[in-house]
Amino acid sequence: MPDSNELVVDAQHLSRRFGNSVAVRDVSLQVRRGEIFGVLGPNGAGKSTALRMLCGVLDPTGGRAIVVGHDVAREPEQVKASIGYMTQSFSLYTDLTVAENIGFYASLYGLGGAERRRRIDHVLRESELDARAHQLAGELSGGWKQRLALVCATIHQPPLLFLDEPTAGVDPLSRREFWEQIHGLATAGTTIVVTTHYMDEAERCHRLAFIFHGEVFDSGRPDEIVARAGLSIAEFVVDDVDQATYLLQDMPGVEECAHYGHVLRLAVHGGAEAVADARARLERAGLALHDVRETRATVEDAFVAMVRRERRA
Repeated sequence: MPDSNELVVDAQHLSRRFGNSVAVRDVSLQVRRGEIFGVLGPNGAGKSTALRMLCGVLDPTGGRAIVVGHDVAREPEQVKASIGYMTQSFSLYTDLTVAENIGFYASLYGLGGAERRRRIDHVLRESELDARAHQLAGELSGGWKQRLALVCATIHQPPLLFLDEPTAGVDPLSRREFWEQIHGLATAGTTIVVTTHYMDEAERCHRLAFIFHGEVFDSGRPDEIVARAGLSIAEFVVDDVDQATYLLQDMPGVEECAHYGHVLRLAVHGGAEAVADARARLERAGLALHDVRETRATVEDAFVAMVRRERRA
């Protein structure tokens, strides 16, 4: 965890309406310098809208946010000049080369002369895009497009970087390499706010916020959020997973029964006693039970449990 208490983002009760539709109802976030802060939520939860308000792209309907020392409502242009922003879809110029795209964004952010040339040469080498400098951006694979978009978003070395679902549609190896770059930026002092649907990526963040129906329902370190969910996880290796699910899904405290081949993954409230009760029910029913192993709850377990709880409510 970063040890700085300096707030780079301080958002209080942000809201945003579009006519009669409420996209963001009440979002409060505080992000410290050097932190990787993840924002999670199902589709339509308000993640991207909240991010656009923090970037100075959308005016808040209500609430207030200070980003890199500037008020997003009163000083949106100063906010935009002080941040990097990478959208969830590839938004660079496909008919320009890699080098031309980087050069355009360097000029856009006010870099000129020798400094501009030095920065372009440096990022081309660092990102290993130098061999593709004269290739059209539209011809790049998904992973290289992602790498180019990150370079363009950080060419001016912003203190704060917003990433809106940056690895959507990218292969697993490219995703891992991308996150190594993200952690490298954070180690060098860049603060990063990222929205993601990938729960393994959420585990890589220093802190998280869960957004649902335009509100923050929980926030904190990944381990804190998982602990607050209060789930115990057990894996039952059985021949008949469907029958095991039928027997267990209505037991008190059962949050989820998930199939993984011949493994039934059970998420339950009530700790070891609830797991023991589940095992006893399967044994009484005469199911062939080959193994039972307890495993750790994940951010995904906590996230799914929260969404289902709120939908039931």
